[in-house]
Amino acid sequence: MITYQPYLNKEFAMSLSTQDVEKVARLARLAMTPAEIETARSQLSGIFGLIEEMQAVDTKGIAPMSHAQDVAQRLREDKVTETNQREAFQAIAPQVEGGLYLVPQVIE
Repeated sequence: MITYQPYLNKEFAMSLSTQDVEKVARLARLAMTPAEIETARSQLSGIFGLIEEMQAVDTKGIAPMSHAQDVAQRLREDKVTETNQREAFQAIAPQVEGGLYLVPQVIE
């Protein structure tokens, strides 16, 4: 089982065992050799270590960001660029009534 130990400063420490990786592999329906399990355990432990380092950084007073870079999306002018072809499209439709497309009922 993955162990989670909360601390007062909201840091955490996680240790990952071979049994944890085997359980996750079984749940994900992955066939892994013992060597692959050990490699995955080592890599996941490294990721957990990185998370611990990131949790240790003091972020008080820093506003959350929606994007890693200060970017703004270019917007085009909102204007009609194509003509209305509703009648042309409905002329070739199998069934139309009152300007609406009629389709077979699929949900009862």
